[in-house]
Formats: sequence, C-alpha cells, structure tokens
Amino acid sequence: NASATAAGLCFEKMLLCFALLIIFTCVNRVPCLQSSCGAEREGVAPQGAATCGCGQLKRAAVDPQQDGAAVRYSRGARERPLTSQHFWIVFCSWLQMVLIAGGGFLMGTNNPGIPADGEGPQRLVHVDSFYMDIQEVTNRQFQSFVNASGYVTEAEKFGDSFVFEGSLSETVKNQITQAVAAAPWWLPVKGANWKHPEGPDSVITNRQDHPVLHVSWMDAVAYCSWANKRLPTEAEWEYACRGGLKDRLYPWGNKLNPNGQHYANLWQGEFPNYNSGEDGYVKTSPVMSFPANGFGLYDMVGNVWEWTSDWWAVHHNTDQQRNPKGPPSGADKVKKGGSYMCHKSYCYRYRCAARSQNTPDSSASNLGFRCVSQEPQ
Repeated sequence: NASATAAGLCFEKMLLCFALLIIFTCVNRVPCLQSSCGAEREGVAPQGAATCGCGQLKRAAVDPQQDGAAVRYSRGARERPLTSQHFWIVFCSWLQMVLIAGGGFLMGTNNPGIPADGEGPQRLVHVDSFYMDIQEVTNRQFQSFVNASGYVTEAEKFGDSFVFEGSLSETVKNQITQAVAAAPWWLPVKGANWKHPEGPDSVITNRQDHPVLHVSWMDAVAYCSWANKRLPTEAEWEYACRGGLKDRLYPWGNKLNPNGQHYANLWQGEFPNYNSGEDGYVKTSPVMSFPANGFGLYDMVGNVWEWTSDWWAVHHNTDQQRNPKGPPSGADKVKKGGSYMCHKSYCYRYRCAARSQNTPDSSASNLGFRCVSQEPQ
C-alpha cells in the first residue's frame, strides 16, 4: 500500500544519509587529481653526492625477542570479539583506499641517481590489482589503533628514537652527547616516539593529520595487520608511485616543479643548515597537502619515507617477473619515497625508482608508512 511504500522510501533515504555522514566523517577532504608528464628529464645527482644519513640509523643492539606483532595484533588473533569502535575505524580506513588496477611496468631505472642503492637495472614487472591507502597513516589513525589494541611501539620500548637536529629545542639538544658519525645531524633522543616526535617537550595535538613518525617496520606491520591490511611490496609501491606514467622520475612527470608549483614536501635551501620552506613546510605536512598522482595517491614522494615488505638487496633478477617480493631474508627492509629532508645535493631519493633501507627496528622523525590490501573488506 501507499503507506508501506512511503515508509520504504523513507528508510532508503535514511540509509543514504547515514552512509554519506560516514563518508564525510572519514574523508574530510576531496582529492584533487593532478598529474603532469613534464617536458624534460632532470639530470642525475652528482657522482659521490652525500647522503642525508637516514639509511644509517640503526640501533646498536637489536632486541632478540621478536614479539610477533603481525600475529598478536591481527584481527583473527585477538580473543576478544570485534568491537563496534574497531569496526568503524577499519571501515573508515577502507574508504580511504583506491583500487590500483594491475599491469606491467618498467621497475627501476637504467639511469640511476644513486647507483649504489641498486636502483637498476630497469626490468619488466607485472603486479596484480590491489587496493592502497590514498595517504600515509596519520597520527589520528595510529592513535585509534593504540587505543583499541594497547600496542606499544618499539621506540617506546627502547626509550629513544632518531630525530633531525634542526627540529629539536635547545633544551633537548643540550642533553644529548651522541650523534650518528656519518650524519651528525641525526641525534638519538630519549623519550622521542610517535606521541613526542621531537622528544618529551613535543606533542602531536596539532598534528593529527600529519603522518605518524617513529614507527619501526614491526610497528607498521602491526598496524596494517590490525586494519586487515599489509605493507606493500617494493614492486607494488613503485607501480603505484608512477601513477600510470612510463619511465618518469616523479609521480607527476620529469620536472620537479612544473610551472613553478610544488608537488611534494621536500627540502629547499642548503641541507642540513637551512630549509627555506618554499613549499610551505619545513617539517612534515598534513597528508594530502600536495596534488595526487594519476592513481589518486598523495605524498608518494616526500613528506616521510614509507616502509615496504621487501628485504633489502641491490642485485635484481632481470627476467620478467610477476608480483616479486624481494629476497627471502636479509638484515634491512626497503623503504621508498624520500622525505621532507630530501634535497638533490644530499638525498636524491624522492624519485619513484629511488630506494633506501633501515633495520626493521629502526625509527626516525622522517619515517612512516601506508598500507595495501588485495581485496576490499
């Protein structure tokens, strides 16, 4: 009858409004998709160019107790049932993923900016379709994970983490007596962790939409597992970074700043002494502050380094491969994308083919991650 039909329509409208409310709550910014091929190829970094040193941030003593975070914090391993709060947190995180249609691409480069990193040779790789977070995991998202699971990061367990000297207060700097020999601007800071990025006198209250920092590889794996996701392989990450473009330096093309526009949070000025902040930031920026690539992904280069699932190696199989996962074991994990500290003179690694490494327990003030999944939840 008419009343039943009206009631049905009313119910459908209520469901639609509820869905829109959820989407609006979870995604508070509208993606702006922009990409540019550029017009000319930039040259490689000078031979023997220095490094920012973040690949050398290794803890002197590795804790032999592997706590199996990926298992302990996965949804299936928890004894308690899935709570409604966790459901909505995970649901919101899934709304912030995009489907990356599988395909073949040229991985690596035959014109390496930093040959010692194993950027080459260029080889044909095919990856299957997968979903990827459109942004790096934020402080807000990581806080939800910690609140729901009680997780404690490795930096919190060790009691310290590496911080760029230029970000520290004089009070904190005066308490430090050590530095990384090859990169003295990196300092081990007691009390530095994801909640206190520059040490005990810093907080993230006004940085909820910034990428979470000071997360080790194990911390990243734990978060992704909790969210029913995983870390991307290096091949998946690089394929996604390129955004559908072929043989280009950056996610948007070959020119670093096409038409004078900044497309990533990088270092401008003289590293490590002066960052002019021409792109609007001297430290991390809120996620999605710069244009997305052709796949709708933000901050694939710059802002913070991103962990991948692969073990580090500099020699690669040149045969055509499908879904490569790197070597079966190793000492370091691959990280990609560079960070806000990257400058061509010191760390020309803000290119899709560029790569670096850290031990799985390492953490720093320019290191974060994003997750992927093979199927939507």
